[in-house]
Amino acid sequence: MSKWYLGEGDHNDIVISTRIRLARNIADYPFPVRLDNKSKIEINEKIRDALKDKEKLNYTELKTLTRAEVVSLAERHIISPEFASNSDGRALLMSENEDISIMLCEEDHIRLQVMKSGLSLNEAYELANRIDEEINEKLEYAFDENLGYLTQCPTNLGTGMRASVMLHLPALTQKGQMGTLATTVSKLGLTLRGAYGEGGLAMGDLYQLSNQVSLGISEKAAVDNLKTITLQLAAQERTAREEMAKNIVTEDAVFRAYGILKSARILSTKEFMNLISKVRFGAVTGMIKTDLKVINELMVSMQPATINAFVGRTLSADERNVERAKIVREKI
Repeated sequence: MSKWYLGEGDHNDIVISTRIRLARNIADYPFPVRLDNKSKIEINEKIRDALKDKEKLNYTELKTLTRAEVVSLAERHIISPEFASNSDGRALLMSENEDISIMLCEEDHIRLQVMKSGLSLNEAYELANRIDEEINEKLEYAFDENLGYLTQCPTNLGTGMRASVMLHLPALTQKGQMGTLATTVSKLGLTLRGAYGEGGLAMGDLYQLSNQVSLGISEKAAVDNLKTITLQLAAQERTAREEMAKNIVTEDAVFRAYGILKSARILSTKEFMNLISKVRFGAVTGMIKTDLKVINELMVSMQPATINAFVGRTLSADERNVERAKIVREKI
């Protein structure tokens, strides 16, 4: 089974990945913010033991990882930035191919996450739901008949589910339509923001589209709504791509980007993400022949901390830019 970022699933020209995340808490325990480390570890081990005969997941206490390894997990969207910010009393359960990850004692006792390549909302939800039920067979969840699953943040009450897709939208970005689209989807209960970059900026023209509402709506309705809007955005992106692909200026930009990535000796994160987005556009529109899986993998693996984790030491920004260019030259 492929890692989520290889983008081999349905609609993979636009949809890089799908994620389903469930927030849960164990009954009769305070939320993590009110727990000491000993109690957090006790809960972590209970959850680990509840799944040990059901799922092949590696259990890792966050404090045993280097800072680069932890931040790399966040860069690869396996854990949240908030989870990476503090290792005290926190642990991670993760499958070998990284499609299943369970953050233990983040904001809630359990943040169960399933990621799949392409548009795979139903498949991801079914797997997340199965694991959720396996935990619930052994441990009682904090649940209220009116409010649903009880979570520390009120915005997660109800289903406790966040469903999202990562989209590559270079044509709509180039046409300046992302602000309007973000406003439109917000009226439909969804959020559209940059998947990489601070302050929601969309480095590499990568965006995350996710549901906002978890109370008063079923999991199926939330998943169906997200899928419908995703397909609508994909249709708009394809139309815009067809128009752009006919332009010699766009073709020139794609081949220039391809040439730089094949020969550059120094690449910053920002420059790399800008160039790789153009190359990916060229690949999916048939302008250039290159392996889409390699492009998708580079988009994730060439983030700063992931490079540090790969080489096994903390590089300076300049050293990292040289290492990034070297790896890209070898892979492209």
